[in-house]
Amino acid sequence: MRKQFQQDNLIGQSNALLEVLEHISKVAPLSKPVLIIGERGTGKELIAERLHFLSKRWDQSFIKLNCSSLSETLLESELFGHDAGAFTGASKKHEGRFERANGGTLFLDELANTSGLIQEKLLRVIEYGEFERVGGNKTIQTDVRLVCAANEDLPALAEAGEFRPDLLDRLAFDVITLPPLRHRKDDIMPLAEYFAVGMARQLKLELFEGFSPSAVEQLTDYRWPGNVRELKNVIERSVYRNADTGTAITDIILDPFASPYRPTTRVKTKERQQTIEQAKTDIAPQPVKPDTTNFPIDFKTHCEEHEISILKQALEAGQFNQKKTAELLGLSYHQLRGILKKYNLLDK
Repeated sequence: MRKQFQQDNLIGQSNALLEVLEHISKVAPLSKPVLIIGERGTGKELIAERLHFLSKRWDQSFIKLNCSSLSETLLESELFGHDAGAFTGASKKHEGRFERANGGTLFLDELANTSGLIQEKLLRVIEYGEFERVGGNKTIQTDVRLVCAANEDLPALAEAGEFRPDLLDRLAFDVITLPPLRHRKDDIMPLAEYFAVGMARQLKLELFEGFSPSAVEQLTDYRWPGNVRELKNVIERSVYRNADTGTAITDIILDPFASPYRPTTRVKTKERQQTIEQAKTDIAPQPVKPDTTNFPIDFKTHCEEHEISILKQALEAGQFNQKKTAELLGLSYHQLRGILKKYNLLDK
């Protein structure tokens, strides 16, 4: 884990970056919550890792979770765990991230996407260091340093009633706001050279020939809306496309979609939506009315069979394309994958 930290790409010499690194060094030794705020691609996860590895918990677990990738129910289970029988498919106890991160650090990304229920339970963990698993009644103690990240204005969300103000107060012991790359112009070329050398090694090139003056100008003048993540993609693509020339890079392709043949029209949203709505109608489950003369029934098995039937209908309607199937069911792709895995339907 220490080795991974040493290989991070927190590279640069701008005053904006150096101020952030100094801020991290001051707050890292404390076991207090920290909020990291920044645009997409600014390296929020790297900052969270640095906070962990510079803390007294550096040799303990560093656990991370993106809160936007799960539904409320799945997120609650992932954070706090669940006991066997807590819900359909919960055949055994599951330890959540707070249990696994005990003694270490838990990093929660995209915090603004959490529901009121999740925020309430997070507040209790921060205040009392305790929680219960979903479906359980045993209070579990935990010692976790919480680091959270968001790319939204959390105070504005709290003011609008979309985020708990009391949770924001507790999380914001200190706030690290990351500068976007357009405010770190001195760091663009050091980062570009770092990514270029790394890509040259992947391609097994003898050496990296560098950037031409026009390429440097192009890189430093661009605003980088995707920040460091976008810069990495652009540089690696430029090195790969220039690999056979043996010369310095002169052509920076900022937009890989740029082409005279690029389609200029969109699929009509209305028609696409009508297709999805029709498919939803085709697979809409009919109300289940068990024959009362057949009671008692195994309720859990009955519900599982009904869910599997709907899933199979949706897969068929979506031509077994999981992205389309997720749209038909009103789920995210990752939510659908999780449900299919639960019922062993991934390979069917």
